[in-house]
Amino acid sequence: MRDSVSPRRVVITGVGLISPLGNQVEAVWEALRDRKSGVDLLQALPSDAMSISCGAEARDFTGSISEFGPLDKQLQRAIKKGLKLMCREIEMGVAAAQLALHDSGLSSDVRDPDRTGVLYGSDYIMTLPEEFAAGIRKCQDAEGRFQFERWSELGLPEVNPLWLLKYLPNMPASHIAIYNDLRGANNSLTLREASPGAAIGEAVSTISRGIVDAMVVGATGTRINPFRTLHVVMQEVLAGGSENPAGLSRPFDKDRTGSVLGEGAGAFILEELEFAKARGAEILGEVVGFGSGTAGATAGPQFIQTAMANALRGAMRNSDTTVGHVNAHGIGTPDGDIQEAAAIVEVLGPDTPPVVAAKGNFGNLGAGGGMVEAIASIKALSEGSLWPTLNYETPDADCPINVVSSNDVPAGDNFVSLNVSPQGQATAFRIAKFAG
Repeated sequence: MRDSVSPRRVVITGVGLISPLGNQVEAVWEALRDRKSGVDLLQALPSDAMSISCGAEARDFTGSISEFGPLDKQLQRAIKKGLKLMCREIEMGVAAAQLALHDSGLSSDVRDPDRTGVLYGSDYIMTLPEEFAAGIRKCQDAEGRFQFERWSELGLPEVNPLWLLKYLPNMPASHIAIYNDLRGANNSLTLREASPGAAIGEAVSTISRGIVDAMVVGATGTRINPFRTLHVVMQEVLAGGSENPAGLSRPFDKDRTGSVLGEGAGAFILEELEFAKARGAEILGEVVGFGSGTAGATAGPQFIQTAMANALRGAMRNSDTTVGHVNAHGIGTPDGDIQEAAAIVEVLGPDTPPVVAAKGNFGNLGAGGGMVEAIASIKALSEGSLWPTLNYETPDADCPINVVSSNDVPAGDNFVSLNVSPQGQATAFRIAKFAG
């Protein structure tokens, strides 16, 4: 470990994303500014079997090797060969990481493989039912009823022996490290929507302590999956109806009714400042704070507020800088938005900074959401102004925060990103323009 009197500063040198609004940062930025929605009638699920029929699918991502960014032939062949061992979430996570590596210019000839690591977050990843279909058919009796006692002899041999490798949540980090020969610190986190902030916090700590010089940090998630969607439908408050899909996700709006399914992935390249400067990297921003908090239902009915307030305090620790804007979780549920707004007011005061919520455009991307949303805020810092929160039309007196509804609100020179899981695990991180 390298010894240093002052903390090593950690900067962002590259980003990559997969989203319902496209797979290029510029395309996503323009879509946000133009009030475009990625929510539509679902194509990947049999909507007639579900209680919901709309979601935000990343339709521009098909898993084609061409969507993983510019790759040399050897790397292209390796990833293409490995695709058969990746489910959609893992494919999106690997693609976002490769796009970020290309964006950063952190190529194999400038990085030290032993001092470059990977840290990735995800939801719990659900198996597709097709993996077991052939085995189940072998175990049906003449009336089509499943006979469990037949499974070990007739059903299990029909299951691909490698099926589990397609769904393990540590596989994004494993694939990325193996394909790019990144031998440094490597970890995987499964904290659902709180995963991006936790991953960034751990990566910053790892770099600051001198263990590595650079890390690929990302998160990936999908809520559009037969089993995963069933879980969500049974456990969470969702916006219903299909007459106007683009109007379903309404963060902080008085007429919000619930969250919307989505999918996507995002990745950062984080580097120690002096290492990035020495190789002439373009610096997109600096991570200047992070925090986490957790509070279960036993903490009282406002446990989401408690968790988010504690995470936000952690991100603001040792800072006297005014927050330029807040990139909110903005889940769009009646109670969730009230508790988040209360947490923001509790920590930042009644005259809150401008608040944006990209879930109005593409719903809840699960673990991938916070990364994709933060990339939009990094873009806003460079552009100077924010995007309007889609479908925010009627302010809610129970959400007394300054929700952005136009394109002319200044982004400031730093922002805080907030995310929380339904179970009360919250994370926050603060990113600032690079000050030199």
